[in-house]
Amino acid sequence: MFRTFLSIGGKDIEAASWFDRIDPLTGDPATRAAAATPSEAVAAAEAAEAALPGWSALGPGARRTALNRAADVMVERRDEFVAAMQAETGATAAWAGFNHMLAVNMVREAAAMTTQIGGEVIPSDKPGCLAMAVREPAGVVLGIAPWNAPIILGVRAIAMPLACGNTVVLKASEQCPETHALIARCFVEAGLGGGIVNLITNAPQDAGEVVGALIDHPAVRRINFTGSTAVGRIIARRAAEHLKPCLLELGGKAPLLVLEDADLDEAVKAAAFGAFMNQGQICMSTERIIVVDAVADAFVSKFGAKVATLGVGDPREGKAALGAVIDRKTVEHVDGLVHDALMAGAVLACGGEAQGVLMPAHVIDRVTPDMRLFREESFGPVVAVVRAADEAEAIALANDTEYGLSASVFTRDIARGLKVARAIRSGICHVNGPTVHDEAQMPFGGVKASGYGRFGGKAGIDAFTELRWITVETEPGHYPI
Repeated sequence: MFRTFLSIGGKDIEAASWFDRIDPLTGDPATRAAAATPSEAVAAAEAAEAALPGWSALGPGARRTALNRAADVMVERRDEFVAAMQAETGATAAWAGFNHMLAVNMVREAAAMTTQIGGEVIPSDKPGCLAMAVREPAGVVLGIAPWNAPIILGVRAIAMPLACGNTVVLKASEQCPETHALIARCFVEAGLGGGIVNLITNAPQDAGEVVGALIDHPAVRRINFTGSTAVGRIIARRAAEHLKPCLLELGGKAPLLVLEDADLDEAVKAAAFGAFMNQGQICMSTERIIVVDAVADAFVSKFGAKVATLGVGDPREGKAALGAVIDRKTVEHVDGLVHDALMAGAVLACGGEAQGVLMPAHVIDRVTPDMRLFREESFGPVVAVVRAADEAEAIALANDTEYGLSASVFTRDIARGLKVARAIRSGICHVNGPTVHDEAQMPFGGVKASGYGRFGGKAGIDAFTELRWITVETEPGHYPI
């Protein structure tokens, strides 16, 4: 069993009480983690505040070197990351390994961005006035990361803020405290201790108080949160009381459109990957396959055959495409959505009974907009197949959701694909590719109830800096009074 401490000011800190994260497969404790109180959360914010002047004063080369050292340490500790992620979340080794790989790339991309935090000289109407727009660190950044892609999203919460000269507090998920703590340890070991990177873990029942104390702290000037839309609204309201900007990446109900001229074999491969990678527990997961009537039967036949080959099993054995879902609540939620759809006239194309948290892939055909499966984020191994009369109806169905994170369209006509992509209201859309796609340098985020703001690349610079107007007068002033 892992034992996880708080990390405040670069030091491991024990808490007065502890909580256990249970292995979803075995039911045994995977991690015993420190349960922070609001006062310890405040201490982490104060440590970050104290470290801010020194870190923000470093030149871009020094920050780049420190971040690259952190990436190197992460590479050395790959096996520890995979073991912790599997024990705490039930992930497959492949998913954990991909998490680690992309997270390391994100740290290196952030390191490369330190010299890209530029400004501009703006022509002034005032004679002799040199006017500049300058980007400066925002201050202490609070990053709140989830469990489903814990290495990727934990790193994403802190890497670009650090590159921009901010110090950070990472609030770990209660469902993967050791995985998130490993990130903080790597950064501290690489020389980003002393309050530059701080970690808070908390018992589930204390989350509201702990997060509230961090949001309320005057040193915290930015909040980034990845998680559910319901919790994102709570965080946004709390931050708004202090006029603090948030970057929110929330829920999704990603559509994958299959038009009549699509390459069905390619669409089937992308849909299976997008719907069932990590058991459908990805914000970008394909939740709705919207296929035009002309090819619907052929697509469902091919897709059902493909999904039937996706076995489910103990992820530690490495023999099955699907591993465990995070908990029994997920199984019950997915079962409820499936039952509601079948009772309303949908058809089970593929599926089966769950064994504990091992749940097989489900394909539900002939789903309609009045069914819960069409509307509610499943965040589990189920995908709805929705039939559309034509392209126009497919676009309308894709947009008939409160969410707008990722989307995809399959067609052999690239111009048509781009036109459809522009018509879908989402932060991300891929033509002839899966809805699940992430790269460190890309602007990542959604619209509508999927949140606002963008992680990744230059888009992240805007999120984690203040843009200031500074002038220098080079001639004697002339004033009307």
